Amino acid sequence: MEKTKAINPGPKPKKEDGTPDRRHRVTPETQPKHPGLKPHIHKPGEKK
Repeated sequence: MEKTKAINPGPKPKKEDGTPDRRHRVTPETQPKHPGLKPHIHKPGEKK
């Protein structure tokens, strides 16, 4: 039987130069480029 490995949900590893990997993070200076999510509207009869 093969063992499956779980996905590690922890922080991303640091880069070789010691700084943290900043991929997939929105910083305050780039926030205007990333609009917020649109509100989700449920159809009549659809559960919330």
